[in-house]
Amino acid sequence: MRKLAAFDRPSQSVTRLVTARVIRTLDSGDSAATAMLIDRGRVLATGTRHECAAVAERSGLDAEHVDFGDAVIVPGFVDAHAHPLMYGQLMTWVDCGPAKASSIPEIVALLRAAAERLPAGRPVRGYGYEHRNLAEQRHPTRFELDAVATDREVYLMNASGHGGVVNSFTFAKNGVTRDTPDPDGGEIFRDAEGELTGEISDAACNMLTGVHGVKIGHHGPNFHLADEPEEHLRQLDVATQRFLAGGVTTIGDAQVSRREFDMYLRLAEAGRLDVRVSMYLLSHLLDDALEMGLVGQFGNAHLSFAGIKLYADGTLGGWTAYFPDGYVGDPCRTGQLYHEPADYAELIRKAHAAGLQTATHAQSPTAIEMVVSAIEAALEERPDADARHRIEHCGLPTPEQIRRMAASGIRPVNQPQHYFNWGEGVEQAIGTPGERFNPLGEFEAAGVPFTISSDAPVAEPLPLEAIQTAATRVTRRGHKLGADDLRVSASAALRAHTIEGAVSLGREDDLGSLEVGKYADFAVLGDDPLTAAHEDIAKIAVLETWVGGERRHRAA
Repeated sequence: MRKLAAFDRPSQSVTRLVTARVIRTLDSGDSAATAMLIDRGRVLATGTRHECAAVAERSGLDAEHVDFGDAVIVPGFVDAHAHPLMYGQLMTWVDCGPAKASSIPEIVALLRAAAERLPAGRPVRGYGYEHRNLAEQRHPTRFELDAVATDREVYLMNASGHGGVVNSFTFAKNGVTRDTPDPDGGEIFRDAEGELTGEISDAACNMLTGVHGVKIGHHGPNFHLADEPEEHLRQLDVATQRFLAGGVTTIGDAQVSRREFDMYLRLAEAGRLDVRVSMYLLSHLLDDALEMGLVGQFGNAHLSFAGIKLYADGTLGGWTAYFPDGYVGDPCRTGQLYHEPADYAELIRKAHAAGLQTATHAQSPTAIEMVVSAIEAALEERPDADARHRIEHCGLPTPEQIRRMAASGIRPVNQPQHYFNWGEGVEQAIGTPGERFNPLGEFEAAGVPFTISSDAPVAEPLPLEAIQTAATRVTRRGHKLGADDLRVSASAALRAHTIEGAVSLGREDDLGSLEVGKYADFAVLGDDPLTAAHEDIAKIAVLETWVGGERRHRAA
């Protein structure tokens, strides 16, 4: 895998001697220090205060002392799979998640209140519900959303982001009737009598995006709802501040279209890109990328191109992941594959032949098999011991697939917060092996390096919550998901959200740990996640977040 050359301008930050109760450097020996010397945005030394001060003196540096007292420093968290612009956009919508609503009437009340505040004709948009978390144990219907408004669009996005429910006005506006065929790569759901329920998934969401939406068909779901560019810029700005508040300093944007690319460039040009971003272009842009000669990573230390994002199937939370024999919770549903296996294999072959890393969303064993087989074939044609192809989410791989992933160097990028928020729903949806959802312990036992991320906005960018869940496998409702051998240690989980995330992005040479020569990206925590009780890790406060030796966030 080609590594990114950091050719951004040298930092103008002052030299600083940072001290704390403990600094978890996460170097190969998992060393702990109590001091760190920073110069021009990079780590110059770690160790004791005396040792670092001696390095500063020998180097002729006058270091400003920053003492964090009893706080604990860890490397800045790497969120290797997230959707920052979509996250910022949803922050302007109505939060209908479990903390706000536990039943359909409560959701309707939230949306109706929003409708009353909005100008006439403005669409009402909500997000965050997962039907198995609701008292009714089902999706709302279009008739229930008609109680919100009948004179404008109402869209309630599922927590997975792969669809949701619309009101009758939305169907009428788009000419959708009970006789409208399902689009390729999506579904318009109907009841036993063939009547539209209001639920839509994946490519069926095209009706919401308008003529300016990103039409990616079988390349994945379409949830790129357009706003004015200045509004998108504001949304992205606000979202990056949320990531920083969670201690995140680097993001892998796992769904970049021209919209996202343009917004990042604008934010960077305005000097407002406070986090580091590695971009994965959507697979419908693969030929464009190759035509432009994007055959490796490029960019600077803040904004870079990393690879190509593909989709194999849908989502477990939204019941669109592909199970050909149907869901236990609804045998009439099978979900879907976004590609014929041969077509998908050709996309992987083309990207791999050009030296591009791929990152494929795949949840079901059938979808994961398509991905693993395609990567194996590409590697056989052009061997590469460091290709680092990724499987995003990688929810339910079989033990045999995990062994093959180890042999091929395939890296799963997982989200423990998915099962924290709706793990019970996965068990109810597919039965056994739903309790194995995100089998981190099995990856570790097989020698498969795994990465932890948020998938924001599917989950909040709260790395400490993800680390706690990886170490406990206890859900928001207090249910323990699966056997103990699926858990990992807090240390392994912390590495998965820092240095392993950097490896998955191809950025381990300058990010992910606090080693000499790397960027001084770090989070200041109120306690040590490696000594706190596992069930208390998520309660640890993020006090400050620093990027390149400069403070970018301080808790109020």
